Amino acid sequence: MNKNINIIGRISRIVGPLVQATGVKDAQMLELVEVGDDRLVGEIVRLEQEKASIQVYEDTTGIRPGENVYGSGMPLSVELGPGLLGTIYDGIQRPLELIRDRSNQYIQRGIHLPALDRDKMWRVTPCARKGDSIEGGRIIATVPETQTVEHRIMVPPGISGTLSMVVPEGEYRVEDTIAVVRGERGDQEINLYQRWPVRKLRPYKSKAYPSALLVTGLRVLDVLFPIARGGSVALPGGFGTGKTMLQHALAKWCDAHVIVFIGCGERGNEMTDVLTEFPKLIDPRTGKPLMQRTIMIANTSNMPVAAREASIYTGITLAEYYRDMGYTVAVMADSTSRWAEALRELSGRMEELPADEGFPSYLPSRLAEFYERAGSVTALSGREGSVSVIGSVSPAGGDFSEPVTQHSKRFVRAFWALDRQLANARHYPAVSWLDSYSEYVDDLGGWWVAQGFPDWKELRGQIMDLLQQENRLQEVVKLVGPDVLPDSQRIVLETCGIFKNSFLQQDTLNPMDMFCPIEKQIKMLRLIVLFHRLASRAINRGATLVAVRGTKIYSELMRIRQTVKNEEPEKLDQMADELKRSMDELEARCEKR
Repeated sequence: MNKNINIIGRISRIVGPLVQATGVKDAQMLELVEVGDDRLVGEIVRLEQEKASIQVYEDTTGIRPGENVYGSGMPLSVELGPGLLGTIYDGIQRPLELIRDRSNQYIQRGIHLPALDRDKMWRVTPCARKGDSIEGGRIIATVPETQTVEHRIMVPPGISGTLSMVVPEGEYRVEDTIAVVRGERGDQEINLYQRWPVRKLRPYKSKAYPSALLVTGLRVLDVLFPIARGGSVALPGGFGTGKTMLQHALAKWCDAHVIVFIGCGERGNEMTDVLTEFPKLIDPRTGKPLMQRTIMIANTSNMPVAAREASIYTGITLAEYYRDMGYTVAVMADSTSRWAEALRELSGRMEELPADEGFPSYLPSRLAEFYERAGSVTALSGREGSVSVIGSVSPAGGDFSEPVTQHSKRFVRAFWALDRQLANARHYPAVSWLDSYSEYVDDLGGWWVAQGFPDWKELRGQIMDLLQQENRLQEVVKLVGPDVLPDSQRIVLETCGIFKNSFLQQDTLNPMDMFCPIEKQIKMLRLIVLFHRLASRAINRGATLVAVRGTKIYSELMRIRQTVKNEEPEKLDQMADELKRSMDELEARCEKR
């Protein structure tokens, strides 16, 4: 921020990260300010006559009443331009790696460093000409930001007119003027970067209904509980159920062009693992480092609580920026519970009336503001882009009835509930097939048909019905054991056992199983459903369950996720033929008896 900004008041009271100022006349709500002699960054969250309440994004230890408060005249904003990808920021977009180099490992209070490197030269290729009539959102130049993502320089929203100057192709810094727009408000310079308020939705032309699958490579999600591009999902689970691990897998394998990972209030050691492991990961689609298409926002639980509250908005704004370029963006927010706890703490310090479990009464509206910024849109540039939001929830004690989980369910259309028993049994991913759901099933039917799999919805319905039957039968088994059940019911337990072990479970350390392409997923599902149908028919015609288990194809079914390579899905068709022959032979032997 500018050191020459005006004094708008003086500190009168300090309550943790909440600072109150008096004598405030020339200020506005949500204005970005600097507090005290150390110039700590803050934001005005309440105005009452000449009093202002400011939430400070840094440790307030050492500041005193009577020190000045400096106003900027602008809301909390982020810098948007080339150089975002591959960078690690804190909750208010301060570059942590640069701060580490400047401040000897620790973040110094009041440190102000630009989010984008002002000295780095970027190769700019204009795609607009002098004299062109343009408006906000128009792409006027491109920059090779990384080896995998082309950065598209857009005219900021609200600017329109005629291009009176465009620079030739060459290398420029982010602050250099690359074009001048002449309009009703005179000449306006366009740089390689722009600023945008984090709490303000970026405009677009139109919003489309989600209709394409966000492919994750995880069978339980893609087949049973899919999320559409531009969709939103809540990922709740107790401590140790694998929320962060699952989000890491989604960041690596989902078919989004850009990943924004928000570590919001997580434990320091967990965030350290992310920061050390992510730079080493290789993007399986390009062979380049995964960080070349990733932005990371790190705000651990021991960092200032107010910055945790802002980090969610910072991340979603960066995602919308790449969406406007025409990219598919996936936002991983880990975790929204810690963000809600930050809201609760700040609300308590402002002496607001609490609601359920001490959370502020506006918690639902804040959650809605966040999740509803997801979507598939036609941007101002005319390109189609999307932002998909996957927000993890950390309910205390794994209690899904707590307020954050319940309110999140109101604003998302998919719910991936993690089960502690599955996690303890080392079943990965530990997504409960009984408690999870997806409302995108009907929307994605056309996408599956276009991919050549028109039977997906029918197969999904059949296996979900078997899982429900198995759950009811397990209640009987717990009381009297499986031996009292007839073979016609025990085959349901066998089929579901194969489905759980060979389909729902994946090995994140096995290169053959850590990612599963769509074609292999649907053929595996077909094979398991076919097994149930043929085995049930054979049992009805006199075969025994022991005989079914004794077939060679049965043992092969138990190992298909480890024996069939991703690039060899045709082997599953061969297994289906072998399955038919085995069951026909079994039926023939029964008829001879």
